[in-house]
Amino acid sequence: MTWHVRVDPRLCLASGMCAGVAPEVFTVDGEHARTDPGGIEPDERVLDAADICPAQAITVHEGNRVIAPGRD
Repeated sequence: MTWHVRVDPRLCLASGMCAGVAPEVFTVDGEHARTDPGGIEPDERVLDAADICPAQAITVHEGNRVIAPGRD
């Protein structure tokens, strides 16, 4: 199972909260957070980062399904 993480640069505020939670996945570069466009291994911290993003700029996909933000 592979997750794909996307950061919408139009929404991202570069708060750095995502990089603080999962620094192996997110970096803040100038005005936006960035992530590797390839897939990652499942990691609960990435879901947490998507949930706490103040701009809701992060989405995590498993196949065609969005699994974060907003999971219960």
